[in-house]
Amino acid sequence: CARAFAREFGLRAWRRPLTGDELASLVAVSNRAAEVLGDFHQGLQYGLAALLQAPDFIFRVEVGAEDGPRRAFTDWEMAERLAFFLWNTAPDDALLDAAAAGELSDEATLTAHVDRMLEDERARQGVRELFTQMLELDELDDLRKDPTVFVHMSADVGPSAREETLRLIEHLVFEADADYRELMTTRTTFLNRKLASIYGVPAPTREGFARYDFPEDSPRRGLLGHVSVLALQSHVSSSSATLRGAFIRQNLLCGAIPPPPANVDTSIPEPVAGAVTLRERVARHLEDPSCAGCHRLMDPLGLGLENFDALGLWRDTDNGAPIDASGELSGVYYETPVELADAIAADPDYVECLGLTAYRFATGHEETGGEEVVMRELQKTFAESGYRVKALLRAIALSEGFRFVGAPIMEEE
Repeated sequence: CARAFAREFGLRAWRRPLTGDELASLVAVSNRAAEVLGDFHQGLQYGLAALLQAPDFIFRVEVGAEDGPRRAFTDWEMAERLAFFLWNTAPDDALLDAAAAGELSDEATLTAHVDRMLEDERARQGVRELFTQMLELDELDDLRKDPTVFVHMSADVGPSAREETLRLIEHLVFEADADYRELMTTRTTFLNRKLASIYGVPAPTREGFARYDFPEDSPRRGLLGHVSVLALQSHVSSSSATLRGAFIRQNLLCGAIPPPPANVDTSIPEPVAGAVTLRERVARHLEDPSCAGCHRLMDPLGLGLENFDALGLWRDTDNGAPIDASGELSGVYYETPVELADAIAADPDYVECLGLTAYRFATGHEETGGEEVVMRELQKTFAESGYRVKALLRAIALSEGFRFVGAPIMEEE
């Protein structure tokens, strides 16, 4: 009985069959503990503990095997790679059975499983995890704002904001099968009563979340109108052009921002006569040679969102002075947050960034020089699909970059 348990549970926990020696070791641990404790099931707990403390459970062991001139991931490794990439969980019975039969190295069978998985409800979990990491949404659990400044602030704002963004992404990817660029431009979102109060709109439902469509003349549209971005990329009591601009530049456009020089003063001057708005107060960053190189990449973009305060409420003035939200991105000029969103959606770096991010998420590493051809093919497929996210995920899962691996490098002691 102990052997049967270790064999069946071990297959699921380690995502591969246990060897004879591994089974024998686990059975020995369980039997010895059962003898000491005088109870079979208590003894089995020690065998279970051994399974769950083993590196094979904690880590994904992926070294591949020789496949002609190349090295390919094994069927068992492919089963777990597909499951964690597309579903963010362990393989199901169908994947384990296919791995046992050696079918995941067959092109047609692999394609059938990828298509099956993308149509499964668990694909939503995978997409949620991809965008949670990409947009830093896990940090919303610790969202902090000064309650004396923001009367709408409460413990449920952060989790509600994350859920709004993830529900919209799910809707665009699965229900609408929409162009990824619509994440920047859509009028649709999903609100609960708390978020509706922050946005100053009628709550679409009394309990939970429901769809809400902002009117055409609304200044709030797409991801850049979400509390998840506006509040997270701000300070406790004030907005931040630098944090918001860095988020756009790095997370949405995959741009690189050099680290600040050592001992540089990054503080923002307090409002004074002649410099009351944030744009006026951060101007010195754009004039100081030690700061300008980095801040020119961030601050102008973040200032495009200055009409939203540190929690995400709309405002027309900053310390009593009119807000200037104008700026330029890749030669495209904008004057409002809506126009900034349009400029980002039209920027080639925006769609290419998702391709890069999804590939890194799937493979667990940044692309290398040897993967340039793979990346070009993925970006081409993404574009030809009309920038559909599911098409991108499918292309990644079937790509050579996802299925083949370099030879292991053994370090000498």
